[in-house]
Amino acid sequence: MSSSAIVKSFFDPDTFTVTYVVSDPKTGISAIIDSVLDYDASSGRTSSKSADNVISYIQENDLKCEWILETHVHADHLTAAPYLKERLGGKIAIGDQITEVQKTFGEVFNAERNFKVDGSQFDHLFADNEEFKIGNLSATVFHTPGHTPACISYIIDGNCFVGDTLFMPDYGTARCDFPGGDAGMLYDSMMRILSLPNDTILYMCHDYGPGGREFKWITTVQEQKEKNIHLSGKTRDDYIEARTKRDKELSMPKLILPSVQINMRSGKFPPAEENGTSYIKIPLNRL
Repeated sequence: MSSSAIVKSFFDPDTFTVTYVVSDPKTGISAIIDSVLDYDASSGRTSSKSADNVISYIQENDLKCEWILETHVHADHLTAAPYLKERLGGKIAIGDQITEVQKTFGEVFNAERNFKVDGSQFDHLFADNEEFKIGNLSATVFHTPGHTPACISYIIDGNCFVGDTLFMPDYGTARCDFPGGDAGMLYDSMMRILSLPNDTILYMCHDYGPGGREFKWITTVQEQKEKNIHLSGKTRDDYIEARTKRDKELSMPKLILPSVQINMRSGKFPPAEENGTSYIKIPLNRL
């Protein structure tokens, strides 16, 4: 499928995350999808190297950032959305089911009393099938829950940015064992994505280089239908059984505790305590 959008990828090897800048060549208007704030788990320090690479690209190409988009509340990396907004402008947006994630994890982490579970930490909450513009590029939002209740995919000028629904065909599909996850729901979401034209380009949020192959994050609907190791030739019931069994064998992502606490706040740190320092909580025996 032909597209006029310019898509620039930034791969973070520490979290295996791909950040995208999607821009309209006619107007220079751009959107950033799934940014990364670098985090050192051993020290609790954050840094902005990954985000600064994105900023440099936007500035060097005279682009204007109007959207900072999240596909979901990530459990494997911190978002750099507030940092990017401060330096580039733009509206931070996520799916409107973020409220369900905030309710669930606000309770898990015993968030501060004034922590709002209405999504107001974000500038915009997308409804299912909502349409918006990136310059002259047309974009549509698909609710694609299952990995989390708030997952969405963005279809921008015929390209689909799938978040953590699908991975490259040789790695399969997302886990569904986080609070609020559901394997049947994820299967239905993936079928919605795979109902797009076969030549639709799909952009992954992660790649892990299985078997030592080079990292890749671009595929098509047709390739996923034919080769995805968790989907090809499988019924919905087959998928639910296999996904559920596999998820029971997985450990939690190493950055889930800091990531979710910060990402459910749109990337803002928890309120500082009396000494001026923000803290990440570790709920014992909960996840």
